[in-house]
Amino acid sequence: MIPPEERERLPVHTALPALEQALDGHGSAVLCAPPGTGKTTLVPLVLAERGARVVVAEPRRIAARAAARRMAWLLGEEPGGRVGFTVRGERAVSRDTVVEVVTTGVLLQRLQRDQELAGVDAVMLDECHERHLDADTAAAFLLDVREALRPGLRLVAASATTDAEGWARLLGGAPVVEASGVTHPVEVVWAPPPGPVRPPHGMSVDPALLAHVAGVVRRALGERDGDVLCFLPGVGEIARVAGLLDGLPGVEVLQVHGRAPAAVQDAVLAPGRGRRVVLATAVAESSLTVPGVRVVVDSGLAREPRVDHARGLSALTTLRASRASARQRAGRAGREAPGAVYRCWPEAEDGRLPAFPAPEIQVADLTSFALQAAVWGDPGASGLALLDAPPAGAMAAARAVLAAIGAVDAAGRVTERGRALARLGVHPRLGRALLDGAPHVGARRAAEIVALVAEEPPRTYGDDLAAAWRAARRGGDAYAARWRAEARRLAGAAAGLSDPARGRPGRDGAAPGEQLGGGASGPAEAAVLGDRPGGRAAALPHDSADVSDDVAAGLVTALAFPERVARARGGGAFLMVSGTGAEVEGGSGLRSAPWLAVAVADRSARAASARVRLAAVCDEDVARLAAGHLRAAGDEVRWEDGEVTTRRVERLGAVELVGRPLRDADPGLVRAALLDGLRRDGLGLLGWSREARQLRERLTFLHRVVGGAWPDVSDTALAERADEWLEPELSAARRRADLARIDAGEALRRLLPWASGEAARLDELAPERLEVPSGSRVRLDYAGEQPVLAVKLQEMFGLARTPRVAGVPVLVHLLSPAGRPAAVTADLASFWRDGYRAVRAELRGRYPKHPWPEDPSTARPTHRTNPRR
Repeated sequence: MIPPEERERLPVHTALPALEQALDGHGSAVLCAPPGTGKTTLVPLVLAERGARVVVAEPRRIAARAAARRMAWLLGEEPGGRVGFTVRGERAVSRDTVVEVVTTGVLLQRLQRDQELAGVDAVMLDECHERHLDADTAAAFLLDVREALRPGLRLVAASATTDAEGWARLLGGAPVVEASGVTHPVEVVWAPPPGPVRPPHGMSVDPALLAHVAGVVRRALGERDGDVLCFLPGVGEIARVAGLLDGLPGVEVLQVHGRAPAAVQDAVLAPGRGRRVVLATAVAESSLTVPGVRVVVDSGLAREPRVDHARGLSALTTLRASRASARQRAGRAGREAPGAVYRCWPEAEDGRLPAFPAPEIQVADLTSFALQAAVWGDPGASGLALLDAPPAGAMAAARAVLAAIGAVDAAGRVTERGRALARLGVHPRLGRALLDGAPHVGARRAAEIVALVAEEPPRTYGDDLAAAWRAARRGGDAYAARWRAEARRLAGAAAGLSDPARGRPGRDGAAPGEQLGGGASGPAEAAVLGDRPGGRAAALPHDSADVSDDVAAGLVTALAFPERVARARGGGAFLMVSGTGAEVEGGSGLRSAPWLAVAVADRSARAASARVRLAAVCDEDVARLAAGHLRAAGDEVRWEDGEVTTRRVERLGAVELVGRPLRDADPGLVRAALLDGLRRDGLGLLGWSREARQLRERLTFLHRVVGGAWPDVSDTALAERADEWLEPELSAARRRADLARIDAGEALRRLLPWASGEAARLDELAPERLEVPSGSRVRLDYAGEQPVLAVKLQEMFGLARTPRVAGVPVLVHLLSPAGRPAAVTADLASFWRDGYRAVRAELRGRYPKHPWPEDPSTARPTHRTNPRR
């Protein structure tokens, strides 16, 4: 089957005997082989030579097509013969096919339809080290199949790294088979940017970094021989760097990514006639082998899925690449000969990079995974064999979405509607938009909009989804071609599905009996779109043919992301019904829209608002229809801007639709608002006389020093005990001014420990005034840690010991005859003995009419001057 010379040329052939032995004995194996050793092309063909029908699962469509083409080429055929492939929207297989390469998403769909995988003898999960969510899910399902239905099904987990222990354990102690590739030394050249570069956030990369990467590529071309492979995070960055490299003499610049046309992919994988620069995403780390590469330029960036459950935002995010990815990328330079890697970051930062990329199951949106698990029969995914358990919070958020769109019931079990959504092959949100939008805008248009959102259009299409839709319709680029194919697939899938909750959608119009705004909603529509009790009906056309493209784009997008429906706040700012702020770019035509249905947005950790990347204009009618389940109406009484506000309000989530003043607000709500004001703005809103403040300070002192029954009178404690000390005045209050009329001192006395009798000892334990030797009664200050007695020095003559209050020494502030501070002491005896002389010497001449005895401890206290002679 395989030409002997080709078999011997691929290094993985040395590991084939051990692999065959492992599969014969254990039934599964983990194959570790570096990129370029031929594991993807040779192993499936060898298994097929032994009479097995093999399915190879790849994480990306571009890798699946490339693997099938490569294997078919080894056999002297075109794909579709003994080697075929199936990816979303494209299939090349026949009755003769014995090796079929599929994406992991296609494999999941196949497993859900036929759990036994009838006719398949072996499955190879390729690039499993990348830890894509679909691959982890497929592995878990396949292990279930082996255990319960097909113990003879053979499994191979193929990895380009040697980190195989986890997969071996997952496969029940499967043998690990290693194949060594031919590797050559790779020189590391550190090439950081010369100046500061902004860190990436969301999908944004500093243009200064991209200009630097382009400069490093030019430098590498001048310093090294061979082709250059440059790693960049995404399609936009590839296009920008390609533009900066335009015009290089004698050098062909190629762009390879998941959206690249098949002809470009074939050109990249074939040897070039001259020097080439290949700009690639992470797909070239291990999934594709590019011949002729001697130099790698690594931008140090990667793009991974992230989700913000609190704000309902999930998108690809640009991050620093891990050290494992950097090693993989560098290894591509040494596959055929000694090479070099230019790393566009400082060597000092290398050790601070993450060791490995995070598994998708830990960081990504798990809605699709949760639906797959529910369809499989394990809604909580607790029985699935997974390398990493899904985070509980992410699973709870996913189940909430599935319940909202009617995909699962209250117990989390999949509904028939959920099974229909799972068969569509798109995110459940988009599936819901397709099924629920088709009756209103027509199946074809709903499919076109969903296809547009499923694969975000190029940035050149703009941020207006309706305009991007029109551009895709008339476009002749690779994206437009893929979009048309996917739209046809989705339209066919929607037409072929019967949603039990809604009936079969029409090909171009509404299903019988379903009309927007006029007809009755069925139970599923009420659950999914939300009832609108007391609210006005959505004023949209009854006939889908009367719905304009702009309205259709807004409606379908809003059905997919109801919590991202956003109302304008002015200046290009919007508020989503989820409560998250959103902003559009300065020159965007969306700035003047009254409402938006946001399809794609990202938000950096430090940004106050999300940045809208793709959205459709809509109106309040569409918002009410799509996000009706978030509608709430009622009286709102709250503390705002230092006053009680009372209104009757209708809201969609955080967005206020209608509000008007409320005259007869519920007294309980008013009381709660006033109490909230006291918590937020402080108890200073009450009427605090000097005596009331002093009483509070005395009680604070007793609570700290004596404790027991003496109350805590801090702001927090008083707010919690409002019922005990602020009634009945608080319940009678209606506004801020009423709070100021409450006598806080009289109210505080209600908290004194009257029941135990301790309240009667208040003046004994913490007297308001203290009698000093001169006979004066001086007010004590309890504001600090110690009570303070501020008194003229002559009035303390004759007192040998410091006064105490509740056992605590008073801090005596001794004043000059003019009332200015002269000394501070908590030990009066020590002051008379040691400190008084210096004070006497300083003040005696300044105040000669006042007594300054040699021994103040025995002198007669006075508040007068010396008697006249």
